[in-house]
Amino acid sequence: MPAMGNSLRAAALLAFVVLSILVSLLISSVQQFGARISHYSNVTVPRDEEEFASLRGALSYQLNQRRREIIPLLPDENRIFSQYDQALEPTLDYKLWKEITHSSRRAHMDEMGCDSLVNMQAVEVLGSGYTKLVVKVNLAGGQPVALKLVNEQGIDMGKCVEDFKDPQGCRELVSYKLKKEIVLLQRLQHPNIIKLRGHCAGDAGAQEGREGERGRVTVILEQGNPLQMIQLLQSPWEDRFRVCLDLVRLLHFLSQSPLGSVALLDFQPRQFVTVSGELKLTDLDDASAKETVCQTDADCSLQFPHRNFTLPCSAQGVCEGLNEKMNIYNAYRYFFTYLLPHQAPPGLTHLVDHIMNSTGELKADINQTLEAFEHILHLYKSGLHLDNMPPSIIKDYTVMRGMATSGNVEYRCWPSYSQQGCVLSVHSAREAAHVCNSHSQCTSFSLTGQKTWTGRLLASFRSSFSHLVPDGTSEVYVKKTKALENSTA
Repeated sequence: MPAMGNSLRAAALLAFVVLSILVSLLISSVQQFGARISHYSNVTVPRDEEEFASLRGALSYQLNQRRREIIPLLPDENRIFSQYDQALEPTLDYKLWKEITHSSRRAHMDEMGCDSLVNMQAVEVLGSGYTKLVVKVNLAGGQPVALKLVNEQGIDMGKCVEDFKDPQGCRELVSYKLKKEIVLLQRLQHPNIIKLRGHCAGDAGAQEGREGERGRVTVILEQGNPLQMIQLLQSPWEDRFRVCLDLVRLLHFLSQSPLGSVALLDFQPRQFVTVSGELKLTDLDDASAKETVCQTDADCSLQFPHRNFTLPCSAQGVCEGLNEKMNIYNAYRYFFTYLLPHQAPPGLTHLVDHIMNSTGELKADINQTLEAFEHILHLYKSGLHLDNMPPSIIKDYTVMRGMATSGNVEYRCWPSYSQQGCVLSVHSAREAAHVCNSHSQCTSFSLTGQKTWTGRLLASFRSSFSHLVPDGTSEVYVKKTKALENSTA
């Protein structure tokens, strides 16, 4: 009885969560929500028992196929399913969900449950698709999280109900994408994959009287910001390089993950978010670890809108590196092409060009690609790409340590870390002096100790200033010609 009580409580909480989101965000009004439920409950009933049995059998087949997709993803040592279990049987959903939640507890990563969502406040809809709805909420303590749940108004749900005339069974079918995603997030833990914070679900093995909660699943994720490519295109090269580097590190992990080589079948910028500037994959339900079987090389074709590639068929009868190469080329066409070459530092352009060529032609594997990216990062952080810059360039400036400027006359440069002035990333005062010399408006710059993600300094460049003020964290560099003008004035 205690177990049944907990399941009822979870189911009730989850139903409350779903309704709260729909109401508070005005995704649909209470009346519309009720009308939708009424629409489902008034679905045309099959005319006879034979038709009903046929539809139920077809739906059961689809459910069983979804179970078969999830079972191989579970850890081998904890898999509790035999061949007999994979046949249709009433207890399979309960056993499968039990295994999924057991893996969560074992991994110590799925800590939040339905209780965590009580008194939460819905903030905004982050996205909605055929299957899922993604909503940003603030928990009772103010912590923001993202919730993924079945899109009751989605195309997948509507098409299923139209085909099978079974709203509860359809919700259960559609929810398998969420269950699959929970398993993948458990198995594929990496800094560039969104973190699973928990889940809330009605009892997967619902008994009579609780059928209405079958398939109600909500995934609780860390909150990220949707990747804005247009905004990113206007960002400094350093930030654009970070996105590409994070992506390559992710693809390197996926090429040798606990599940084998994983391909991202729906590879689009919208599948990613950023958390504190770090790129993270947030949508895993279309990830696949299946190898493509082959008899000849002709069976190993990668086809893209403007390019086709043929990979070798291995002696084991699988296409060699197909998942990995698919990911690399998608990274090239969706990310590298737009983010990497533009305004790359002059001392690194030849290395960037090499990456563009090797990934665009699939000449390099993911290990070689990651090595090339890490090499660029090392050069950029260490300043070794600035070797041709004369050390004497800093002698053209007078430095005043422990001082800051006031009454500044700013000018704008692009791309800048500030929209109000010219703030750029530099390795040292020497590089800042080189930048200042290349800007006709620049007469001085300041370094405050603020740093970017690479550890490089942020330098503020300006046309002029009225006077200096004490500031223990800042140092001001003024062109000596300007300093002479100020002293004679």
